[in-house]
Amino acid sequence: MSASILREAARARLPELRAAHPHHFLALSSGRMTAISFLLGGVALLVWAVIRLELTPARFLTGLQQLGHFLTLMVPPDPGGKTTLILHGLAETLAIAFLGTLLAACLAFPVSLLAARNTTVNGIVRFASRRTLDTVRGVDTLIWALIWVGVVGLGPFAGVLAIMTSDFGTFGKMFSEAIEAADRRAQEGVVASGGAPWHRIRFGVLPQVMPVIAGQILYLFESNTRASAIIGIVGAGGIGLHLSEMIRTLEWQVVSFIILLILVVVAVIDVISGRLRAAIAGTRT
Repeated sequence: MSASILREAARARLPELRAAHPHHFLALSSGRMTAISFLLGGVALLVWAVIRLELTPARFLTGLQQLGHFLTLMVPPDPGGKTTLILHGLAETLAIAFLGTLLAACLAFPVSLLAARNTTVNGIVRFASRRTLDTVRGVDTLIWALIWVGVVGLGPFAGVLAIMTSDFGTFGKMFSEAIEAADRRAQEGVVASGGAPWHRIRFGVLPQVMPVIAGQILYLFESNTRASAIIGIVGAGGIGLHLSEMIRTLEWQVVSFIILLILVVVAVIDVISGRLRAAIAGTRT
């Protein structure tokens, strides 16, 4: 059958199809109208933000010139006789990240069992656990650092508490989602063999989710190493405190040395944690 005959047949059926499915022949369907509305709203928000925040090309170019000036002041990187002090601050930063991540994971794990749909006690407990995690997670780590500095004073203890509190909400959500995604067949097998509810969790859920949880902990430890360097600027200990001090005293070569040192440490942790995650993933297969 030739293409022209097919076109004629389709054209002949067009009125019938239009009468049977009128919503498909609208110039603008409801879905298209919704998409266009979101697009126009996004464009309007973008224009408003550019005008409200005064994001002009002139200011951007001026900022680039100023950045170039600061970069010239940072060359070459030089510890300035503060190598021991800087390395001590770096070790403190790693300790803050490690302890904060570990404590957050330990506290979040039992709460995640209550927040997961397939391991919780009842719907009310699940709702309360979810909302608690959302509330804690809604406050940034830097804000938690400011709060804990005011509570326990300056120093690394406040940094550990800030990382722990912030990651408690993040871990709780990530762990609960991993638990809910566990394969139900293993759980049903445990129950069918006469296992109690806690047996279903112990032998049907945890063996599946523990490698996932371990990978998430390693990833957030890497992320927290960067975060703990930032919260030190507000007095929560670590190398961030020395970085803030060097910036205030305009010792830009020391600043560049600290920044490069942080980048190297984060890169090393990224490589190590990546290999550990690959090894953990290999044990699952």
